[in-house]
Amino acid sequence: MTARARGTALLLAGLCLAAGASACGPAREVARSGASASAGGMTIGLLLPDYTSRMQQFDKPLIERRIHQLCPACRVEFASAQHDVATQQQQVDAMITKRVKVLILDAVDSRSMRSAIENARRAGIAVVSYDRLAEGPVSGYVSFDGDRVGRLQGQALLNAMGDKARDGQIVMMNGAATDPNSAWFEKGALAVLQGKVKIGKAYETAGWRPENANINMSGAISALGADHIDGVYSANDSLAAGIIAAMKAAKMDPLPPVTGQDAELSALQRIVKGEQYMTVYKPFAPEAGAAAEMAVALTRGEPLDKITTHTVDSPTTRDIPTVLLRPIAVTAHNIKSTVVKDGMYTVHQICTPQLVAACAKAGLTR
Repeated sequence: MTARARGTALLLAGLCLAAGASACGPAREVARSGASASAGGMTIGLLLPDYTSRMQQFDKPLIERRIHQLCPACRVEFASAQHDVATQQQQVDAMITKRVKVLILDAVDSRSMRSAIENARRAGIAVVSYDRLAEGPVSGYVSFDGDRVGRLQGQALLNAMGDKARDGQIVMMNGAATDPNSAWFEKGALAVLQGKVKIGKAYETAGWRPENANINMSGAISALGADHIDGVYSANDSLAAGIIAAMKAAKMDPLPPVTGQDAELSALQRIVKGEQYMTVYKPFAPEAGAAAEMAVALTRGEPLDKITTHTVDSPTTRDIPTVLLRPIAVTAHNIKSTVVKDGMYTVHQICTPQLVAACAKAGLTR
């Protein structure tokens, strides 16, 4: 941490103490980045639902970097809600008080954030919906094609099951019911899976939490029997971690194929080891870049038609200018030509000493 960053952190801590414990705290902290921005520049708010390794390593720094490239005088105010809706609603209120010009929002709960987004609009703040589409008067939206994500997952699962798919049975571990992306992924997956394989159990996983996926999977094993589960549709990598832990605890060997999404480092390592079959890689730089470009354009009062490629409808708003990006299926066979080639991770990061043999087999170290 630089001296300037330490000074900023100390200043924020002092302000929190002065305002009282209820005003701040780890989940409510709003940290200013872009210290080189001039005082006369526009402020753009960035609200993320959590601060997972993906958000910390990719989304946040990529969005900030692109904003500062496009608008050196712009400042970015950042906050993470730590999966808590009330916290994120308070963070929107804080952004309104700070008079940010535009807000990039990845909603914890797309439906529950509607009133907060309406408040922002009344305050003259444009909202760019990031990664998942929030209800309310959003000005722009950027994400990956969720239907294609689900189709890639479903087709990969069928490919991995091979002949077992004809008479086999799977468990579907969908994401949180509060996230519209979950239904989008599920719809895409079902378009491939229905009529091809029996779905023995299906779950909506509260909060996208791996511990809830673990509980659900344990229940599925008890209900269906460990010997009668031939594959698992997992909506993302964190759920896959909980699912695989439950199957290991049940002594399932060999493990049936499990899908995923987000190309997390731990998931890539599970894929190399043969514990997880695939993940969906969503190149974060184009997504972050599009969000930054939308936000900067909106601060300048410019239309988004030169940036966006689609329009979508939410339950409350029609014809939202949208960028939909193309996801990529990743298995052990193409890790090197996708996430490694793009610089998301290095072979050294993936191939720990315990994975040397498995990495060689996968062609990562040859």
